[in-house]
Amino acid sequence: MRIGLIIIAAALSTTPTQAQVSLWQLGGDERVWSENDSSQVFVDFETFPGAIAPAYFNGEENIFSKLNSWSPFKFPTDLGYEDGLIPRVWRAANGFYWFTAGSLTTEWVDGDSSSYSPPVARGINSEWYTFDVGVPVPADVVGFYTPPHGFRADGSLLQDDIFKSFEVSIAEEFDPVLNQENNDNDYHRLETLVSDVPLNFDANVQLEFPKQYVRFIRLQRKTSIDDKTFASGQANVQQGTIGEFELKGQGVPKRVFYISKIIDLGSTVNFGRLFWAATPMRMVNGVPMEVDDAQAKLKIEVRSGRDGEPNVYHEFTDTGAERPVDRKRFETELKQPDRSTGGRIQEGKPGLRASIVYDQDNWAFWSFPVVESGQLAPLERGSHIQVRVILESESFFDFVRLDSLWIEMSPPLAQQVLGEVARLDQPVPDRGLAEVSLGEMTDFTYDLRAEFNASSQRGFDSIKIRTGSRPRFTRLEMGEPLAAVEPAEVIEGANQLEVRLPQRVSRNRNEPVRLVFGTEVFVFANTFTGEVFDTVGENLPQQVEAGDASDEVATNNLRVLGASSKAEKIIEELVFSTGVMTPNGDGVHDRLAVSYTLYRLPAPVPVVLNIYDLQGVRLARHALGVQSAGTQTVEWDGRDDSGQVMAPGLYLVEIALESEFRTFRHLQPLGVAY
Repeated sequence: MRIGLIIIAAALSTTPTQAQVSLWQLGGDERVWSENDSSQVFVDFETFPGAIAPAYFNGEENIFSKLNSWSPFKFPTDLGYEDGLIPRVWRAANGFYWFTAGSLTTEWVDGDSSSYSPPVARGINSEWYTFDVGVPVPADVVGFYTPPHGFRADGSLLQDDIFKSFEVSIAEEFDPVLNQENNDNDYHRLETLVSDVPLNFDANVQLEFPKQYVRFIRLQRKTSIDDKTFASGQANVQQGTIGEFELKGQGVPKRVFYISKIIDLGSTVNFGRLFWAATPMRMVNGVPMEVDDAQAKLKIEVRSGRDGEPNVYHEFTDTGAERPVDRKRFETELKQPDRSTGGRIQEGKPGLRASIVYDQDNWAFWSFPVVESGQLAPLERGSHIQVRVILESESFFDFVRLDSLWIEMSPPLAQQVLGEVARLDQPVPDRGLAEVSLGEMTDFTYDLRAEFNASSQRGFDSIKIRTGSRPRFTRLEMGEPLAAVEPAEVIEGANQLEVRLPQRVSRNRNEPVRLVFGTEVFVFANTFTGEVFDTVGENLPQQVEAGDASDEVATNNLRVLGASSKAEKIIEELVFSTGVMTPNGDGVHDRLAVSYTLYRLPAPVPVVLNIYDLQGVRLARHALGVQSAGTQTVEWDGRDDSGQVMAPGLYLVEIALESEFRTFRHLQPLGVAY
């Protein structure tokens, strides 16, 4: 079974005077995955030629050995560092020694048991090591052992220099104690204790535990009655040398990451739909098999830009101010400020690196995850693109193989289309953004201004605005000065407004456009995203970008802020079509219509309808799918989960939102009679 395998049958035009839709592809028989990645964690490029999949661990190999470029810092200073993308191992001791410079710490995970981190001259109880493999991996063994060769300064064999007492703990995800220790500088055990050994005599320690996902591992050396110390100069060096640390388990990681390079497309384009070909898989006795019911999924995130660098780099001047520099100078010529004094950054002066900020003028932020092939790629026009793939597994042996992905592209309709939204009665708001009361019908203006710089830019004749709730079209204005005109067509959808213009906006006839419409806002910050498109050709739509579209409006933004003047709860205005339901088949009150309004939801969430008796026993449950903020209406047929008509009596009807962190619910009584 393929996930999201799409075949595009329409011919793609190649003549310069017509619409031209092309495909940019990664994987398959196009760009090679492994040659186009900038970062990856536990991705398998070899088992499935032309595709990528999570790495599979056979239970015997050391998972640590699958990772390269370990950082010896708890807080890496690498450019572009993101949590989970760089493995880390750091040593903490005495509450102040949080980093080990050079490779002394990473000797434990370099795959060479003859290299080791030497014992240190400090109290045994003050030293512990923490490993972060980046993502949760299936594991059931943690181990470590002494170097097979070499001698200590006193002449004793390193292979006999064992840890006499220790404890090992693990965590599946980020454990709060990792931040807590920054404040009190004390050792804290991770959430799950693997073993607490008061006296050890083994040079090769293998600790087994029930199989689970593990990301963080922590080893603390402890005091035992059999400890010895060895003089080294003026200090006493404690016993215990480790040549290599191990983590073993069978299966695939809970998630893996693949991030492509920033890829130059050669010209500025508009983006259309995002497709992929993927196959659900399962490891059966170590052999990958295609299955239909794999407990696994994938997510794709994308971003686009108009140059090859999404960050702006700065250096300090002789006055302590900052000025932009190119990345090469930032990386190779400037020095990192000294952070040794309690984490405070050294005072700015010439020759030191200053801030790195995101280039919002030329780059879009990473999109929300796309989880279904064939969806519109959430990308602004751009000449560069970057893709982030997340392969997730809910079972140790299930995974998704991603064969290829591709995105539709076409030349832009205009160099740029700017838009800004405002309240009709307040074009110049005091705080710079339109503000409305949640749930109240409000009239808005939506101004557009296009810019053209090439004859190949065809222009547009239609506008679509995603309002988030049902809009009410009022009028269309065009020209300079703006004047009301009759639109060619108006389509009022459930959560969007589409207006076809009476004449095309083009390079030769570039007129300002204003749409006036009313709608309700149900979230604290609602963005009225828009796009323009050409109904005559087959070019892809072009997104409207927030900016200064009109001299009469002063928001320069597409966002509207909502105030909670009346809506204090998530679920409000629960209304039944009847207070007494009579599901007897006579056509009168046989079905119950339930209306309600959802407020303040930043994203769609799953909603369910539950029916309870007065003792609180649930008799029926109906999943209503994923719903967004706004007014909703659903129906119930009066039957329980077994399909039986409910007996006469009084019941409780509940609408519940099942969010990631908590459940919101609203109950109301209903009578059933015959």
